[in-house]
Amino acid sequence: MGCRRRAPASELLRIVAVGNEAGFSLRPDPARRMPGRGANMHPDPACFAQAVRRRAFGRALRLAGVPDDGTLAEYLTR
Repeated sequence: MGCRRRAPASELLRIVAVGNEAGFSLRPDPARRMPGRGANMHPDPACFAQAVRRRAFGRALRLAGVPDDGTLAEYLTR
């Protein structure tokens, strides 16, 4: 999503949007088991930064508005 490079699914991190009363938040799904529409990206902070700058999460996950990406950012920096 961020850098738009192709890679096997085993090398990518699946991202899922989870809804709550405040809107949507992005959650990592490394086990690829969470329900709902998912999007794949490289587990790299630079790829994440590009996706945020391009607002790619909303388009890829078909969300209205800008989702909260705090949990995902924390996961990628670890």
